[in-house]
Amino acid sequence: MREVLCGFLFINLFIIKEDFIMYDIAIIGAGIAGSYVARELSRYQLNVVLLDGENDVANQITKANSAIVHAGFDAVPHKLKGRFNAPGNIMYEKVCRDLCVPFRRTGSLVVAHTEHEMYTLQELYKRGLENGVPNMRILFEDEVHEMEENLAPDICGALYAGTAGLVSPYELGVRVAENAIDNGVELKLNHLVTNIAKKDDGTFKIETTAEDVEARFVVNAAGVYADDIYNMIGDPYFKLLARRGVYFIFDKEIGDLVHNVIFPCPTKVGKGILVSPTVHGNLLIGPDAMPVEKGDINTTRDRLDYIKENALKNCPALGQYFNKIIRSYAGTRNTPVADTYTTTDGDFIIEESPVKNFVNFAGYESPGLTSAPAAAYYCVEDIILPMLEREGVTPAINESFNPKARPHLIFNELSDEDKKKAIEADPRYGKIICRCESITEAEIVDVIHRNAGATTVNGVKKRCRPGAGRCQGGFCSPRVVEILARELGCDMEDIMYDAKDTSYILNGKTKNNQ
Repeated sequence: MREVLCGFLFINLFIIKEDFIMYDIAIIGAGIAGSYVARELSRYQLNVVLLDGENDVANQITKANSAIVHAGFDAVPHKLKGRFNAPGNIMYEKVCRDLCVPFRRTGSLVVAHTEHEMYTLQELYKRGLENGVPNMRILFEDEVHEMEENLAPDICGALYAGTAGLVSPYELGVRVAENAIDNGVELKLNHLVTNIAKKDDGTFKIETTAEDVEARFVVNAAGVYADDIYNMIGDPYFKLLARRGVYFIFDKEIGDLVHNVIFPCPTKVGKGILVSPTVHGNLLIGPDAMPVEKGDINTTRDRLDYIKENALKNCPALGQYFNKIIRSYAGTRNTPVADTYTTTDGDFIIEESPVKNFVNFAGYESPGLTSAPAAAYYCVEDIILPMLEREGVTPAINESFNPKARPHLIFNELSDEDKKKAIEADPRYGKIICRCESITEAEIVDVIHRNAGATTVNGVKKRCRPGAGRCQGGFCSPRVVEILARELGCDMEDIMYDAKDTSYILNGKTKNNQ
C-alpha cells in the first residue's frame, strides 16, 4: 500500500512539474503599449505571456481617448515623444491595412485668434521640421476659412499638418493583441497583479488575483498604474499622475461640420479642447485635463459645460447642434510628474529599470497612440533583445510570423452584389442586429470567436460597433446579450456589460421564469 501511495505522489508531482510554465517574458498590461510590444516580440521564438487585470484587452486608456494620429509638431525634439511621433505616424497606414483597422488621414489645423498665437504657430512649425514632419504650412485667415467654413470668424491663421489622421483606438488595440496571440503570445485576462518578487535564480514571480505567473524577464506596460507595479519590485524612481479627460460624441448627421482635426493654440496645460471628425463619421469634442484619483472616469456637469464652452470658441456653429450629442464619456491619461524622483521629465519612460531584467514602458500619454508602432519597435529591438542577449538568450526569428489579421467583413461597406454573396455564404449576414450602425449577426459572431474575442456587450461594441450609434444600444443590446450567451455557452444572466463581476445586465427571470 505504501509503495502504491509513493508511486501516486510521484506521478502527481511529475504532472505538476510538467504543467509549470516559466515564460521568457511576461508583459503586464494589454493596452496599446503592452499589446504592441507583445506583437513585436511575437516575431521571435519566445514564450511570451500578456497579463491584464481587466475583462478585455484595450479596456482603459486605449478605450477612451481622442483617437488622433498626431503629425508630430507638438512633441519636443530630442525626447522620446519627438523621436517616435512622426515615424509612428508614417507606420499607421501599413499597420492598419494589415490589421483591418479603419484609418484615414484628414489633416489637422492648430488655429490662432491673435498675433501672439500666430507666433506660437511659427514655433510649432519649426519644431515639426526638427521632428521630420512632412506636409506642413502656415495658413492665413482667408485660407483657413476657405478650408473650414464653420470656424470662428476671428481666427486669423492656422498651422496645417497634412499627415494627421484618425483611427479607432480600441479596434486597433484589440487587433494588435489578437495578432500577437495569432503569432504565439498567450493572453491571460482577469489577472490583476498584486505583487512581484525576484527569486534567488533571478527570475520573477508575479502574483495575480487568478494565479502566480513566473518569467525570466518582465515588461511593465500597466498604463496609469505602471508606477504602482514597479514599486512592487523596486524603489520608486518615477510617479504617474492620472488626468481625466471628458468628451462628447455627436451623431453622424453632423459628422462633416469640420473636415480636419481642429486644435486650439496649445498652452502649458495641454493641447486644449479639440473639435474633430471621427474615423466612423461622428463628431468629437474634448478633452479637458483634470487631475483625479486613478480609476476615476466620472463625467460631471461642470466639466461637460467647460468642454462645450471652449469648443464653441473655435467652432461656434456647434451651438445649434448640442441636441445631436449621443454620448459623453471620460478617459484617463498617465502623465509623468516632472522631477518627482530622479529621471522623469514628462517624457515617455521606455527603459530597463534599476531592477535588472525588468523593463518599464510607462508615462505613455499623448502622443502615445501615434507613437505606438515606433516606440514598441524601439522597446523590443533596442532594449529587450540586447537585454536578453546579455543574459545569454538569443531568440530565433519566428519564420511563421504573419503581420496580417484575418479579415473582418464589414457588411454595410459591401456593394449590393457582395452583400448578396455574403448572405448566401452565411445567412446570418442577412440579420441586422444593430439598426443604427447596420451591424449583422454574423459580424458579432465573428468577433466573439477570434483570439482575444469579445465576451461582454462592451467588448462586442469595441470590435464591431453595435451600440455605438444614435440609440446607444437601446434596441440591439438585448440581442447582443442573447448572441453572447449562445456563442459562449453560458446563461444570459452571466453576460456582463463590461468589467468582471461589477456590470451584470440581468439578475434573474421574470414572468414565471419564461
